[in-house]
Parts: sequence; structure tokens; C-alpha cells
Amino acid sequence: MAEPPVSVQDVQSLVRRKDEIEAQIRACYELLEDQKGVGMNEPLVDVEGYPRADVDLYQVRTARHNIICLQNDHKAVMRQVEEALHQLHAREKEKRARDEAEAQAEAVSQNQSLPQPFARVNAVTPGSPASLAGLQVDDEIVEFGSVNAHNFQTLQNIATVVQHSEGKPLSVSVIRGGEKVHLGLTPKRWTGKGLLGCNIVPLQR
Repeated sequence: MAEPPVSVQDVQSLVRRKDEIEAQIRACYELLEDQKGVGMNEPLVDVEGYPRADVDLYQVRTARHNIICLQNDHKAVMRQVEEALHQLHAREKEKRARDEAEAQAEAVSQNQSLPQPFARVNAVTPGSPASLAGLQVDDEIVEFGSVNAHNFQTLQNIATVVQHSEGKPLSVSVIRGGEKVHLGLTPKRWTGKGLLGCNIVPLQR
């Protein structure tokens, strides 16, 4: 059976275990320090070979034994922490790669599903109805009222729709920055000429 993937919580509990072991090792060393400063290697017999009477031999031996065991545990936990972190990083990297691939696939499918534009806006006069509707230079028009790529023949098609829609909101869809944007444009008289205040050029097919 496959082992469950390592989680951040697993790493945190390993780190807590490591901290606990380190605290226990420190406590054992402090105990040795209290016993006349005997370390791990000080002899426990006097010059004549008799057990030292100035230290608690049982405590010292137990502390030394515990330190050796705890140091082995510490090494094992450190290995586990390293392995767990390695797995987490690898998984994070994999997830990033997967997210990027998904985002690219989505962008490609979006581009494929974008409708065909038939004209492009190459000028917008500030303060005009087109400008107020949010139309921008380089917007590619996919729908202008009833006109779309399937029935568009000349700019006269747009002019006719505009003349018949003076004062009435028109549904306009454009492609801007790779995305479809919907706008409401109401052709009307303003201080400039025409009813729109923008210039539209047909796209070469």
C-alpha cells in the first residue's frame, strides 16, 4: 500500500519531536554537569580503580546511555525532516508545473473559443459616445448590434446600424487583450461629428 503524502503538519510534528529530543539531551548533559562535571568520557573509577564515591554512578551511566540513544533518535528524526521537506518541495514544484500547464491549456482553449473579429477601432475621441461606452483603440469588434463576422461585408453595415439606433443602446462585443469584452454603446449627437466619435477599419481576412 502506498504511503500517504507528507503534509506540512507532518513536518511540524517532526520538528517538534526534534526539539523535544534536543531538550532531553540538554537535560542529560546538565545532569552530568551536576555530577562534578563528568562528561561523556570521564572515568568513573578513581586512580586506584575503585568506583568513584563523589558521583552518583547510576545516574551518570543512565544519563550517558540516554544521551547516546537520544543522539541516534535525533539523527533519525533529522533524516525524516530532510526527507519530508524534500517531498514537500517536490510536490510543490509538481503542483506549480501542473497549474502552469492548466493555465496555458485554458488560455489556448479560450483563444480557440474567441469569436472571429471583423473590424478594429483605430481612433477614439475623448468625450465621444464611443469613449463614454469604454471603447478603446485596438479593440477588435466581434459584434456591433446585429453585425457580426458572418454577415459583415463593408463598413456601411455598421453605419446603417448606427443610423437606425440613434439614442438607443447597442450591444457591442470586442476582443481586448485576448478576452471578450461586452459594452453598451448608445449612438447620439455630441459636440464632434457623427454619432460615435471613433474610427473603425475592417480587418483583412
